Amino acid sequence: MKFAVSGKGGVGKTTLSANLAFQMRDKGYQVFAIDADPDLSLGTVLGLSEEEIQKLKPIVEMREMIVARTQGDGAMYVINPEVDDIWQKFSIEVNGIRFLKMGAIKTGGSSCYCLENTFLNSLVNSIVIKTKEAVLLDMGAGIEHLTRGTSRGVDCIIIVVEPSVVSTDTAKVTKKLAEDIGIKNIFYVGNKIRSEKEIEFLKTRVPADMILGCISYNDYLLDQAMGLAADDNGAGKEKFDAEIAGILKNIEDRFGGA
Repeated sequence: MKFAVSGKGGVGKTTLSANLAFQMRDKGYQVFAIDADPDLSLGTVLGLSEEEIQKLKPIVEMREMIVARTQGDGAMYVINPEVDDIWQKFSIEVNGIRFLKMGAIKTGGSSCYCLENTFLNSLVNSIVIKTKEAVLLDMGAGIEHLTRGTSRGVDCIIIVVEPSVVSTDTAKVTKKLAEDIGIKNIFYVGNKIRSEKEIEFLKTRVPADMILGCISYNDYLLDQAMGLAADDNGAGKEKFDAEIAGILKNIEDRFGGA
């Protein structure tokens, strides 16, 4: 199974991505997790320390290697560089999951980032299409790393949404972008849900039959984010784990299990 997770900033993409990765690992999948979010927080949630994260240079910043692989540092360069060995060489294992710190697609400014962006797109293509592992991409609010070529290998994109007009509007934009590059399977996960009323709201804003599940607003996750132990005898964690398991089962039911 190979899928991307996207949504509005702060909506909970990384929390969903990391915990899906953990449960997939526990079910016997070989999991490859790619941090393609500019915030670069997936490694931390997977279990890397801040010091370890700082030591990992994002692929996008390895300019010498990128120039060598694209055979150019000017107007002329190779648009389909050889990258099949890169994900193997620069990924690391963390808690039984292969992790790659990709870095963000470059935009704006006075410099041209054509080389870097071409290289990243080729790398994502290689990982998604050629690897046999379960691949999970934690995206930013957009889907810049995905291209028409990548869409051939991605089973689906999962858009995380909160019960708000702004979040669901962002989801609609992401859906349109995904459709434009040929991704046919577009699903949703509701997050920070406090009531059935909020679930019903989401069903009026995104296709109800495409919602894989919902994650409750949970004090356990807030405590976890602050580095605190849960104070509810594990009930919050059990509920959260069950919700993630339900989402994973729905993905497996649609695309096949391990």
